[in-house]
Amino acid sequence: MAILLDNPNDAIIPDFTTGEHGAARARLIADGVANDASAAQLLAALWTMNNNAAKDAWAEQVQEAARTAEEAQRLADEEEEQRQVALEEEQEAARKEDHKKNKAKFIPVATTKIPTGPIVIPSHYAVKKLKAGEYCELHYFTNVGLADARKNLLSSEPKGMILLPSEDGQQIWVNAD
Repeated sequence: MAILLDNPNDAIIPDFTTGEHGAARARLIADGVANDASAAQLLAALWTMNNNAAKDAWAEQVQEAARTAEEAQRLADEEEEQRQVALEEEQEAARKEDHKKNKAKFIPVATTKIPTGPIVIPSHYAVKKLKAGEYCELHYFTNVGLADARKNLLSSEPKGMILLPSEDGQQIWVNAD
């Protein structure tokens, strides 16, 4: 069926009694219609039947256009959904790759409070031995050794004394700090 360009619902029935439709009326009268008024009524009836058929075709054309638009929208939605899924998968793969490359960057942060007291660590001597990879006695890591390290850590005693000659020639003890 041919595509209709004008909406037949908007069409207005022409006046078939005017002179421009005289040839059509004359032909109907020649074929056996009684008079001009009957011929005009017959033309109006034929126009109405054709217009009703055109209205049905128009309604079908509108429905087909709606179905086509709905199908196009459905396909566009499916394509967009597939694009979104592919984008999410790509982002997830990039995030996993970033996690793999930068493990330290994604270490979970503990939500514990910051300690307010001093942290007990082994003595400086034991830590230096461990860093150097040398043998270190286990005593430094027991409760007694850690208590000694805490006591020395919190003490304000000078680290040591040095024997230096004074101006008058005598030797005096001076803090090594």
